[in-house]
Amino acid sequence: MRVEAPIKVDRKTKKLAKRLSAGEIAVINHTDIDEVAANSLVECKIKLVINAAPSISGRYPNKGPKILIDNNILIIDNVGEDVFEELKEGQVIEVNNGLIYRNGQLIGQGEVMDKSVVEKKTQIAYENMSVELDRFIDNTIDYAKKEKGFILGETEIPKMATDYKDRHVLVVVRGQDYKEDLATIRSYIEEMKPVLVGVDGGADALLECGYTPDVIVGDMDSVTDEALKKAKEIVVHAYVDGRAPGLKRVQDLGLDAVVFPAPGTSEDIAMLTAYEYGAELIVALGSHSNMIDFLEKGRKGMASTFLVRLKIGAKLIDAKGVNLLYKSKLKMKYIWALVITAIFPVVIIAYLSPTVQQLIKLLQLKMKLNM
Repeated sequence: MRVEAPIKVDRKTKKLAKRLSAGEIAVINHTDIDEVAANSLVECKIKLVINAAPSISGRYPNKGPKILIDNNILIIDNVGEDVFEELKEGQVIEVNNGLIYRNGQLIGQGEVMDKSVVEKKTQIAYENMSVELDRFIDNTIDYAKKEKGFILGETEIPKMATDYKDRHVLVVVRGQDYKEDLATIRSYIEEMKPVLVGVDGGADALLECGYTPDVIVGDMDSVTDEALKKAKEIVVHAYVDGRAPGLKRVQDLGLDAVVFPAPGTSEDIAMLTAYEYGAELIVALGSHSNMIDFLEKGRKGMASTFLVRLKIGAKLIDAKGVNLLYKSKLKMKYIWALVITAIFPVVIIAYLSPTVQQLIKLLQLKMKLNM
């Protein structure tokens, strides 16, 4: 396998995906490539991925590498930090069976991750799952004890201009199948006119579907400037001590923002805010709700998410994966039924038409003459 192409380099895959063009090589430093990152690379139609870190560490069965391989994108894996630093954006390199050349000079090598290698490493990760699950549960319990004030009224909810009272609220997160799920519930959005809340990159998903986010919540690391400028209100998720690194970016755009210091994830505070301000129903789309989701986000537990979902209870509907409910094929018998139903009134109207009746009489007369 030989590939020669220009490269683009970034430690954050989601940032790199915004700059990649078809036919290029993506150079990343991403341990355990997650599903969302892999899909973003696939959409760019790249030739190859060079990863400085292990794409499957074996801690848990991450899905990203399989997605890349299934889309005919090979991975040159675990090339190391030195090679990552050596490769500069815009350079043209040659990759041949895991060996990396620049101007004919060998600068490094990595493991070729083809289908068989990915399957083998994923199987090992599944076998290690119990160890990681045990650690994850312990961390979740420990953090739940520390963060229980988050749902017991000890965390102050900031004042907001958005009116949530007695309305449906749709919280869109950049998670698994978020684009497909959003397209599937289009009729719900048109009918109920919910408050549209984009969690970081979820705001861009709303824009792609033709909707303007009412609120953007997040640390502002993966949402575009376009989405920030169009949103009606911005909530910057800050650390518990009040530090809000994402606030500067918003202010540099000349925009105002509400700062919300809180533990947990941005989607947690988005749902908690909607609940505290009297939302009738909260619909979470693309949300992170299981161990794999949280490990892919680099989190060791899901305490805040567990606590928030425990509090908002029956007001929450999780629409994650809803598109899978509508993937059944339309059966031929239903197609014929629709055709017959559509033709039947046309036949009746035609039969009652004087012109058609005259034509039928002429045909009957002709048949009698020929007998």
